[in-house]
Amino acid sequence: MTQAAKTTPTSMRRICLDAKQPAAEGINFAAETIGSGGLVAFPTETVYGLGAKAWDASAVDKIFRAKGRPANDPLIVHIASMEQLPAVAREIPGLAYALGRQFWPGALTLVLKKATKIPLNLTAGLDTVAVRVPDHPVALALLMAADAPIAAPSANRFSRPSPTTAQHVLDDLGDAVDVLLDAGKTAIGVESTILSLLDEGPQVLRPGGVSLEALREFIPKLDFRPRLLGEDEAAPAPGSMLKHYSPRARLLVFQGDDDLAVRAAMGAEIERHQNIGLMADDADAAAFCGFNVKIERLGTGDEQAAKRLFAAMRALDEQGVDLIIARAPEKRGLGLAVWDRLLRAAEGSLVEV
Repeated sequence: MTQAAKTTPTSMRRICLDAKQPAAEGINFAAETIGSGGLVAFPTETVYGLGAKAWDASAVDKIFRAKGRPANDPLIVHIASMEQLPAVAREIPGLAYALGRQFWPGALTLVLKKATKIPLNLTAGLDTVAVRVPDHPVALALLMAADAPIAAPSANRFSRPSPTTAQHVLDDLGDAVDVLLDAGKTAIGVESTILSLLDEGPQVLRPGGVSLEALREFIPKLDFRPRLLGEDEAAPAPGSMLKHYSPRARLLVFQGDDDLAVRAAMGAEIERHQNIGLMADDADAAAFCGFNVKIERLGTGDEQAAKRLFAAMRALDEQGVDLIIARAPEKRGLGLAVWDRLLRAAEGSLVEV
């Protein structure tokens, strides 16, 4: 990536904000852009989103064009509070309100039957809508100033690693965005959990920032079975495609409980290649310090791994590696979301050890 590519495009307005106390002037300018049918990239607690007024089908279509996103991949609607839920959804079950009281604002998205006013291009033609209240002062201030729900997927090119900094947005979308609200790094680093509350019963469609364990306090038998859809299949929710979150380099993910065996298999793979990168937690990374490999550390524990995962993919891409190897975490807590992102970034391919 050249230095020139990292500058702000002249047609975009980049506004730097305090993440905790965003200035009203910048927020109001972004809200006016949303109101006039423009695109605004903004931070949430999960990743940066690419927002447009949810009622405006033409503005929503701009999101799909900017991202290169297929029309069969629905968007998430962001609202400022649970009180706005009836404006975007209908036949709302009591469980939705119970979950909203517990997890909103927060990284939980609920799939419900859509209100008539929601345009069909936002929902990929489905009669359902995915909705959440984000837990970030900038996102909430923008929603309140815009005085309308905002449709917002992640602010990156389709199938690329999600953006956790404003620079990632610039790298992927450039001047396709009208306004970029820059408030530093996002806190969680992976997207929201998507929970369907439709007639067939509660189902986790995508693991994310709210753990399965936390949701089981409300829905004891809740489970997650990944759906790996092709680009031509209708997606019930964002993040359902087989290929998603992917770096430019090929990704190979190793999975197993025996640390020594997994590290041996990863080491053998490293020795077979000349231009290879490694994403690993601190313990695994230390085992490969003597190898000819470019290492991006994911820290200690699932929370740090989630926060650093997409940035690590992008960093290794910038270093020009041909292959990235990683180890799948245990499928519990936030580790399940990291596991899901690695599975899709590797296009469903896991090496069992």
